[in-house]
Amino acid sequence: MNTSSSPSGSPPMPSDNSQAKRNVIVLVLAQALLGSQMPMIFIAGGLAGQSLASNACLATLPISLIVLGSMLAATPMSSIMQKWGRRAGFFVGAGAGALGGLVGAYGLYLGSFPIFLAGSLLTGIYMSAHGFYRFAAADTASDTFRPKAISYVMAGGLAAAIIGPQLVKATSSVFVIPFLGTYLTVILVNIAGSFLFLMLDIPKPATPSQDAPRGRTRWELITTPRIAVAVICAMVSYALMNLVMTSTPLAVVGCGYTRNNAADVVSLHVLAMYIPSFFTGHLITRFGVERIMAAGLFILAAAGVVALSGVELSNFFVALALLGFGWNFGFIGATTMLAGAHEPHERGRMQGLNDLLVFGGVTFASLASGGLMNCSGGSAAEGWTAVNMAMVPLLFLAGGALLWLMLRPDSERT
Repeated sequence: MNTSSSPSGSPPMPSDNSQAKRNVIVLVLAQALLGSQMPMIFIAGGLAGQSLASNACLATLPISLIVLGSMLAATPMSSIMQKWGRRAGFFVGAGAGALGGLVGAYGLYLGSFPIFLAGSLLTGIYMSAHGFYRFAAADTASDTFRPKAISYVMAGGLAAAIIGPQLVKATSSVFVIPFLGTYLTVILVNIAGSFLFLMLDIPKPATPSQDAPRGRTRWELITTPRIAVAVICAMVSYALMNLVMTSTPLAVVGCGYTRNNAADVVSLHVLAMYIPSFFTGHLITRFGVERIMAAGLFILAAAGVVALSGVELSNFFVALALLGFGWNFGFIGATTMLAGAHEPHERGRMQGLNDLLVFGGVTFASLASGGLMNCSGGSAAEGWTAVNMAMVPLLFLAGGALLWLMLRPDSERT
């Protein structure tokens, strides 16, 4: 059987990518089903938190704790997958998601905000495991199929974005206590979705022999030019998307529009995040990952320009659509670049470090978003301006780093 070349230390991969395609199907289904709990939690978490918190300013704290939990779990989760394989790590993630739903439901039942927050922190462990789906898609893929595999798995988020809100609508009022049914449904979603991983066929990383190369240290990895730029662009793409998206409902309603208008704007944004995934991988293969990442940063900048040009409803729609599109190109591009920049025996430490840094940036953005929106100026329009102006330095950072990499000789990029 013909095989394509593969990184040192990994088995050769079939040229037809049959194993990789099977894994992609499993991961797309997992992204659609298990991933649906994230919009469920993000919709219900803030509203439930608002009813439980003694201070309304803490209403979004459950969301911030989910992201914080994901950041803290990134390195341990990566180590679990490096030692025991992807399947074991994904089972741990689904178990943590079910436990987070159970603790959250118990917090709602007791009317206890601290217990509810504990459930959110546990849910962050699931979110961390969920983030590794994109890396798992690349594990058994050839160099040419890798960007498409990552892109297809990300596209599964489109189904999750549709399923999750519908489950919230169907379950939020089932019991007298609002959203109790939603959190109980989260438990069932994790239990049902975990069976998908039984069909996952990704070999565990081989245990290195005594004389095998140990790979680069975390410091050596993060200071490799190609890896450093991939991490920076992933951080900036995800953090800016979270920064602006979190403030959008507050800005839309604060500028005189309805909650339904805000929901429509956010729905369009989510569609724009995932629809491009059906062709992003093909564009990366054709034009190169650096160009697609550059296009993503440019589109994110265009989103800020549109948002700053006015607070008409059309501005919100166009800006949030561009924000989703730019995130897709920037984040999938950065993931593709990172996946091809380290050896299989280095993936445990590198992928965990990457997600630690990325979700650290997202945690900071989620906390900063509310402060910029509510504490900058005396009106919603002024707060919205502050949020979008905050994009500028981060875009310069990512754009400068990418340009620096592209201008370096090929021999100095790795």
